[in-house]
Amino acid sequence: MTVSATDDRPGGLLAWQWSIYPRGHRNRTNLLTHALSAPVFILGTLALVNSPFVPSVWLGVGGLAAMVLVMFIQGRTHRREQLGPVPFRGPLDVLQRLFVEQWITFPRYVLSGGFARAWRGEPDTRN
Repeated sequence: MTVSATDDRPGGLLAWQWSIYPRGHRNRTNLLTHALSAPVFILGTLALVNSPFVPSVWLGVGGLAAMVLVMFIQGRTHRREQLGPVPFRGPLDVLQRLFVEQWITFPRYVLSGGFARAWRGEPDTRN
């Protein structure tokens, strides 16, 4: 199945991202990077969201910096994958896909056993 940036994303963003996720997450360096950095992204998001409620602007700045750093590092290690990421449709698509991946799709990949199968080099058996 070929996926392009103009696909309709059947089932919506979550279903579409889940359907293509294993093909773009097989390389051990990329997997390890995601395992270490996805929690940093989540904590950065929480810091940014909570920053208006604390007396320091640094919590928000630190949270945003953590999120940007994670995206940079993950972007670099995605280059090691045989199948690169589907091109983004625009700035809103970037934000939507990154948040869905970090908060939902990657944790689901880990909990479903997909991460462990990919780490062992086993094929994706979901389909």
